[in-house]
Parts: sequence; structure tokens; C-alpha cells
Amino acid sequence: MEIIKTIIDFILHIDVHLSQITRDYQGWTYLILFAIIFAETGFVVTPFLPGDSLLFAAGALIATGQTGLDITLIAIILVIAAFTGNTVNYLLGSYLGPKVFKENNKILKLEYYLSTKAFFDKHGGKAVIFSRFLPIIRTIAPFVAGVGRMPFLRYSLYNIAGGAAWVLSFLFIGFFFGNIPIIKQNFTLVVMAIILVSIVPPIYAAIKGKRTKKAEVK
Repeated sequence: MEIIKTIIDFILHIDVHLSQITRDYQGWTYLILFAIIFAETGFVVTPFLPGDSLLFAAGALIATGQTGLDITLIAIILVIAAFTGNTVNYLLGSYLGPKVFKENNKILKLEYYLSTKAFFDKHGGKAVIFSRFLPIIRTIAPFVAGVGRMPFLRYSLYNIAGGAAWVLSFLFIGFFFGNIPIIKQNFTLVVMAIILVSIVPPIYAAIKGKRTKKAEVK
């Protein structure tokens, strides 16, 4: 429970924690942010790590000019993190297969796999790009692509396009708008709004999928 509280606190007050990280670790912040984005996209067991909110907060923090971090360098580093993370996830999926998802597993839930697979069936390769903007699905999608044996070169093209679009959009939205007074004064609410807007689509898809299954059973 303590770990969950720590994660929630880190996400909701990510601007405060990032400020502390840049103050305490300075140049090492590049590596820390790389590690978080890599893990959030690279390991199927870590969908709870911050992604959208972290990018937004990082952009807003760099825009203050008080961190010593370079926005262009951080953008390049995080695009690489997103790309390599998803590549590792894809390779894990192709090696392990769908058997790791269980009905009673609290992290690797079978419904996560099924909803993501349905997302792939509907959107095809473009799902790799779209999934970047959907928490949980973002982490499961590359694994499912690996399970489904999507050609690696084709997957990689979608992967770099989606990773760059995701990182650059949230990072620069934060950079240009994160320090507007009303946003800065209500940063926690903005982070919560980003999270809510991000999770509504997959929740809706999961509910719709369950209703469809029930209808088919009847």
C-alpha cells in the first residue's frame, strides 16, 4: 500500500518531485527521465508509471529556465527512450506469448490483453501509433504486436513515428503552456485532467467489449 501511495503522490505532484530531482541530480536528470519513460513503455508490468504527465511537467519545468536542462536534448533522449522501450516490449511479446496474461493477475490482467488485441484488430499497424496516447494500452500494445508476430521492420516504423509524436507533443505542450499562471497555480488539477482524458477511451473500450460479449452469449 505504501508503494501505491508513493506512486500516486509522485504522479499528482509530479512538478514538485521533478523540481527536486533536477535540483538534487542536475545532469543525471536526463538519465532518470530516460529510465522512467523506457520502463513505462518497455516493461509490460509497469503500466502505472507516469508518461503523459511526466512529459508535460518536464516541458513546463524546462521552460522556467531554472533547471539547466536543454529542451532539444531532453526531447531526443526521451524519443530514444520511448522507441527502445517499445522495442524491448515487442521482443518480450514475441518470446513469451500471451500466456503471461491471467484472469486473476492484478497487473497482467487478461482483459488488458484482450482489449488491446481488439484495438489492434480494429486499427491494424496504426494501433502502434494511436496506443502511445492511451495509458495501459500504450504499455501492452508493443507486447501484443510481438505476440502477433507483426513484421519487425513494419513495427519499428510505426514505433518511431508514434514515439516521436507522443513525446514531442506532450513535452512541447508543457514547454509552451505549462507556465501560464492559471495552469501553474492548478498544476495538480491539470495533471489529473490529463490522466482522466487519457484513461477514458480504454475504459470505454473495455466496457463496450464486455457488453458485446454479454450480448453474444445471450
